[in-house]
Amino acid sequence: MPHPFRFGVSLMTPTPVDEWREKCRRAEQLGYDVILVPDHLGMPAPFPALVAAAEATERPRLGTFVLNAGFWNPTLLAREVATTDALTGGRLELGLGTGYIQAEHDTAGLPFGSPRERVDHLVRTVEELERLLDSAGSRVPLLIGGNGDRMLRITAEHADIAAFSGVRLVPDSTTGKLDPLTAEELDERVAAYQRLAVDRKEPAELNVLIQIVAVTDDREAAVRALHSRVPRLTLEQVLALPIVLVGTVEQITAQVRAQRERYGFSYMTVLEPYMEAFGEVIEALRGE
Repeated sequence: MPHPFRFGVSLMTPTPVDEWREKCRRAEQLGYDVILVPDHLGMPAPFPALVAAAEATERPRLGTFVLNAGFWNPTLLAREVATTDALTGGRLELGLGTGYIQAEHDTAGLPFGSPRERVDHLVRTVEELERLLDSAGSRVPLLIGGNGDRMLRITAEHADIAAFSGVRLVPDSTTGKLDPLTAEELDERVAAYQRLAVDRKEPAELNVLIQIVAVTDDREAAVRALHSRVPRLTLEQVLALPIVLVGTVEQITAQVRAQRERYGFSYMTVLEPYMEAFGEVIEALRGE
């Protein structure tokens, strides 16, 4: 049986406290199951933002989506996680990734390292968190995001939630420029994960980060700007991207159901600018 749908929204814009609380309450009203905060410079600091979100809401879970492991000392991170979980009433879900924007590390005066070094640090972080949080009785659900073979192996071994971004870093980009994976390329990545996860006792929940949501009668117009940035893809391929949900509410709900059937994605995250638009879809899919 497939996992039931869960929907998250990633809140990226810093605001004064009253506006932040109202934004979180609005996400709850729209039916979002998880309120998420990323880990990028210029965006809200994840843990205090989630504590404020907990104070403003009752039902949604609260997550980091995802922490840049390179920003964090694992032992100090365990303290942040345990405290935040306690202050949010046990509603925390911890999302981790390696980080992919070298310019942020440069600004923070932190080493960026090679891909291998970044994954090595993520592994150390996961293992230390498991050791410290388990011993303290504070373990929280763990989400890991990544597309590479080694990251998928780590995800299969450790994560309760396997997150697929549907994009890859453009080679040699220091600013985090991303290129979308086609539907077929994402098929291959999910299949690779499933092979690695075959011996799990319980199947993980599978997540995908949606980059564009547009409720519209003109699907082609909605993706024209994206198509201009990825000329290697045809218009039909852009419309078929798993990270793109455009069309009428009925068409988008059909796309969401099809993604769960094809990839196993039952947990979908949208970005803050699309929170209101996707709320109509959540209402149509409630209880599925």
